[in-house]
Amino acid sequence: MPKISKKGLLMPESPIRKLVPYAEAAYKQGKTVYHLNIGQPDIKTPEVALDAVKIHSLDILAYSRSEGSEDYRKKIAGYYSKNNIDVTHDEIIVTTGGSEALLFAFGSIMDTDDEIIIPEPFYANYNGFSTASGVNVVPVISKIEDNFALPPIEEFEKLITPKTKAILICNPGNPTGYLYSKEEIKKLAKIVKKHDLFLIADEVYREFVYDGKEFYSIMQEESLKDHAIMIDSVSKRYSMCGARIGYLVSRNKDVIKTALKFAQARLSPPTLAQIASEAALNTPQSYFDEVIDEYVLRRNILISELEKIEGLRVAKPNGAFYCIAELPVKNADNFAQWLLEKFDVNGETIMVAPAAGFYSTPGVGLNQIRIAYVLNKESLKKSVAILKEALNVYKD
Repeated sequence: MPKISKKGLLMPESPIRKLVPYAEAAYKQGKTVYHLNIGQPDIKTPEVALDAVKIHSLDILAYSRSEGSEDYRKKIAGYYSKNNIDVTHDEIIVTTGGSEALLFAFGSIMDTDDEIIIPEPFYANYNGFSTASGVNVVPVISKIEDNFALPPIEEFEKLITPKTKAILICNPGNPTGYLYSKEEIKKLAKIVKKHDLFLIADEVYREFVYDGKEFYSIMQEESLKDHAIMIDSVSKRYSMCGARIGYLVSRNKDVIKTALKFAQARLSPPTLAQIASEAALNTPQSYFDEVIDEYVLRRNILISELEKIEGLRVAKPNGAFYCIAELPVKNADNFAQWLLEKFDVNGETIMVAPAAGFYSTPGVGLNQIRIAYVLNKESLKKSVAILKEALNVYKD
């Protein structure tokens, strides 16, 4: 029988999606499942984006340019200008989601067995992208007791080798909700310049910043002109996860020139999704103001309720819409599966994402879960009540 590739065997399962069969089985048993496992906002997509698709006048659904339509990229540059980021349209490549932008970045700057340093816990699919690219993740651990702040720069320096090509951060963070400060970005800028590395920042949650905090993009750091690669996406900003439109942004002309070759190999990003995403740029500020207010309210309710659970520890997020909770259990994977298979409160249960999959260091995060506060306030309260009751019942 033909064999599967080593790369395929090493490709990790998604901690976010691997429990789906158990959730589907729970549905078939008539249970209600509250989904805290995935960052799919319940906020409505802006009407202006949906209407643009409904009323388009295309006769042929044709390819676009490999880097995305010029008009759209010019409007993206305009959006960034309003956010104190000065880039031109030819420094932007439109991709099929932020995921493809990351794959293009990895392919453009790293070869097989090269290394990328990532503070963990990190977005679980970074492990998958690294495996697909033949790149090795070198983790530097941030800790829940420090609210997942940037580890000391000395910890990064210890890990840099001739194989190191980049540092990758997610800002604000998925799964932690941690927001890197301007000072922390400047520290990272200093180290990547010192060692001639790239700094990749996944900034897809830039709009979701709370408590009067300031978001500072790596693209605002002038010293990083040749070192910065920004990853962005419409998925969370406009609640358009299914559009699959993202961006790779860099002032480094060699990076853009190389990434474009990867873009050409996959032909073009989806045309209808670009139409919707271009229209979404006209979304009024009032939309974001309401969304931010809603997420702050949800976060406050969630954290407040979680802190009432004995033996549970939770880090307070300042951005995005996730938090990491440490549970009084030995193995959160087993607990999460048990919640779907064997537990309910009046026919209701919850689905969470075990956090071990957001680390690359073996054995770390085994008793942690990621919670996405993308449900309405009442559903969040109910979900935490179910979690509390489950922890009272569960035996490792």
